[in-house]
Amino acid sequence: MQKIKGLIFDIGGVLYVGDNAITGAVETVTTLQKRYPVRCVTNTTRRLPATMLQKLNGFGFDVKEKELFTALNATRDFLYAQQATALTVLTNEAELYFAELQSAQPDYVVVGDAHTNFDYPHLNRAFRALMDGAELIAAAKNKYFKDDDGVLSMDAGGFIAALEFATGKKAEIIGKPSKTFFHLAISSMGLKPHEVLMIGDDIEADIKGAQDAGLKAALVKTGKFQEEDLHREIKPDIILDSVNGLLEVL
Repeated sequence: MQKIKGLIFDIGGVLYVGDNAITGAVETVTTLQKRYPVRCVTNTTRRLPATMLQKLNGFGFDVKEKELFTALNATRDFLYAQQATALTVLTNEAELYFAELQSAQPDYVVVGDAHTNFDYPHLNRAFRALMDGAELIAAAKNKYFKDDDGVLSMDAGGFIAALEFATGKKAEIIGKPSKTFFHLAISSMGLKPHEVLMIGDDIEADIKGAQDAGLKAALVKTGKFQEEDLHREIKPDIILDSVNGLLEVL
């Protein structure tokens, strides 16, 4: 493998699962931060970036605001850059993050993991806005995630697919596996894609997404990892039992 100069960590499933850090992960990341610039990325959209940062540092990780890239803040930055308005299908907490951009006649419908807000009224309101001319944004389009109870739960992908089916519109994805999302994190380190290793538990969004963006990718067998991931056409550059295995391969 070409010399790695920077690391990008997915958060949920790689550094922690639910309310518990992966055993040894804090020490591993702390050691690696002394040798490499590090960025943390996540498609989690239920919680605000500040909440995610507080959770990480509460586990003992030392992550600065500039080192965290979330699908939620990338989506908001996109809307501000477009000077666009939005109608959101998100959690109540996440909707507050877009308060200044909300409109009854939006330019975009933004969908993330809305949790209990994935009900008919919210989805039909989004459907009607799309039929009236709004475009569809998927802050993230993951299929599933490892929930706090240790079992897989549906993510936003299935609900976004329903809106795509009903309206005939294709969602623009802002978070992983968007190349732009990965390249934002890379450019903040002053590096090139081939110099960076992505560490993730999602074979599609993390591994294929990173490789398509020109990065190397390491798949960890924690979080949402499933054994069948190893028998797909997507081939990780590295396979690790957990993030702690990086200390042996780097």
